[in-house]
Amino acid sequence: MAVTPSPLKLPPLAAVRVFEAAARHQNFTRAAEELGMTQAAVSYQIRLLEDRVGAALFVRQPRQVVLTPLGHRLAGPVARALGDIGTVFREICEDNQATLTISALQTMAITWLSPRLAQFQIENPQFDVRVRTSQHLVDFGTEAVDLALRYGPGGWPGVASDKLFECHYAPLCAPELRERLQLREPADLLRAPLLSPGDTSWRVWFADVGIDSWKAAGRAMTLEMQAMNIQAALRGHGVAMAVPELFAYDIAAGRLVFAVEHAVRDDWAYWVVYPPTRQRERKIRLFRDWILGEAKAASMMLPMIAGSRGLTVPAS
Repeated sequence: MAVTPSPLKLPPLAAVRVFEAAARHQNFTRAAEELGMTQAAVSYQIRLLEDRVGAALFVRQPRQVVLTPLGHRLAGPVARALGDIGTVFREICEDNQATLTISALQTMAITWLSPRLAQFQIENPQFDVRVRTSQHLVDFGTEAVDLALRYGPGGWPGVASDKLFECHYAPLCAPELRERLQLREPADLLRAPLLSPGDTSWRVWFADVGIDSWKAAGRAMTLEMQAMNIQAALRGHGVAMAVPELFAYDIAAGRLVFAVEHAVRDDWAYWVVYPPTRQRERKIRLFRDWILGEAKAASMMLPMIAGSRGLTVPAS
């Protein structure tokens, strides 16, 4: 039968730190000054360590202390061990502060964040920026993520959250498709190829314009993400029901247009979330402030684009 080794009984780290400083200076007073302690506190910690060892580690002399042979034997390994610990902690801290890791939903990361992120990097070259995509809510306690961009109702427990922008749903397509099919009124979409027509957002949108019973024209293409639907729409394959706020650049460039002039307000929004215990951390503050500014600028852009075609988007 294998014998389980008994747990290693280490001395108090505070006493080890004091011993290392005292051994290096050969003086309790200088060790106390370095560590911000009193000389009496240093003497107390050394006594604790000597009691643990069961022998003296220093010979006390009037103006200095001298290591005993046992103290000499201990001093080298202790100094190296503390040096190794300090080096590892310093490297970890430097790596953590130099790297900004962001988690985002796939569509948000591809269509909204990525086109803007280069500007943040230019303004903050001290950071390596990493973006991870995931569908689940981040657990900041177990995952190496600094901030997350999430879609939902907000108010998640245990995290701080700032709203980026409200969302709407609207049918988007390539301008050539809209003109070819002469799409003008909501009912015109009943004869248009709709992308992912089984999505709940289509049913909600049709109900909002007063069309309760509807059926997609012809065979339908169903895609997993908004970003995929929009890619198909950009190529003229159909009309995508999507969040215009995520595709403002394509709308501004004229690659995407509103198929008909109606948008439905979504109850959920996009948020930036982060651990409340880290909200004063510099890289958290810099990215949060930057992305809130980007979201504000984007929200100001969409009404101007929509207004140029007479589209009425419900006020957020």
